[in-house]
Amino acid sequence: MSTSGSLTPSRRGILAAGGALGIGALLAACGGGKDSAGANGDAKPWSFTDDRKQKVSLQHTPRRIVAFTGTAAALHDFGIDDQIVGVFGPTKLKNGKPDPQAGDLDVDKVTIIGNAYNQFNVEKYAALRPDLLVTNMYEPGALWFVPDDSKDKIAKLAESVALTSSRTPLIKIIERYAELAGSLGADLKAKKVTDAKARFEKASAALRKAAKAHPVKVLACSGSPDLFYASNPGINADLMYYKSLGVDLIVPDHLDKGGYFESLSWENADKYQADVLLLDNRTATLQPKDLAAKPSWAKLPAVKAGQITPWSSEPRFSYAGAAPLIESLAKAIEGAKKVK
Repeated sequence: MSTSGSLTPSRRGILAAGGALGIGALLAACGGGKDSAGANGDAKPWSFTDDRKQKVSLQHTPRRIVAFTGTAAALHDFGIDDQIVGVFGPTKLKNGKPDPQAGDLDVDKVTIIGNAYNQFNVEKYAALRPDLLVTNMYEPGALWFVPDDSKDKIAKLAESVALTSSRTPLIKIIERYAELAGSLGADLKAKKVTDAKARFEKASAALRKAAKAHPVKVLACSGSPDLFYASNPGINADLMYYKSLGVDLIVPDHLDKGGYFESLSWENADKYQADVLLLDNRTATLQPKDLAAKPSWAKLPAVKAGQITPWSSEPRFSYAGAAPLIESLAKAIEGAKKVK
């Protein structure tokens, strides 16, 4: 997952002066405080220990969850649906269609409290009377897409759960999502879930077979107007998993701070000789049609050979979300040849 400054929108304040007073008024109107939905008499207490090692305890299973869009989509894949009342993060494209990160989530059923980084609307969040906020955690203790300048206000409105999203293989993160979904009431033995898991396992076996039969070098990368990023398979969860299945992923030798990638000038985009390019397909990054005008891109052997395949660098942490990505990579490797 790239967290390059050039790919992450600049941070900016989202609360006007006096915003804190507005939040206080909303809290008062909603009954205020955490767990404001209220527990019915026979509800069982709920608790979950997240990847910050923080135990969250409520009087009842959360009924009103607000989550990062990709997190909500993953929970939806496991069967959590009506409890998700709001989302933040890339949810709708400019044309009104769901952002790929929304997966199969019905984006018209949830309240969008921010469609991009640093657009988290705290007043709208408070009005939802949330029991729980759930999001990813790419860096220890940092809640993904929760703005630094309003995180303290947000924390006062509901408990939060953060699940790690890097430095751990994809499969382990999916298992943690399953654990959380199960605690929230999902039936992990439902056909929808078991079918998705079977597809994931079949795709993984196919990728392992393809990697063994076609030992091509793969570079996970991302393009911006000024820089070409070579991503690190030692920190990105999906790349770690692909590498464990035998995919020969190139490891950059001069990583930037944070360890996610090495940033290269376009003049040096050919530093690593890859047979296949796994190209970041997020809307904030440049795609092949955008990159075609860059001479150094066109000269890359993998580009000349047409061996480029999309990379969802922020995967959905569910069996249903990950299986198609693994299938796509397996197919790309099966059809690839060494370029030198």
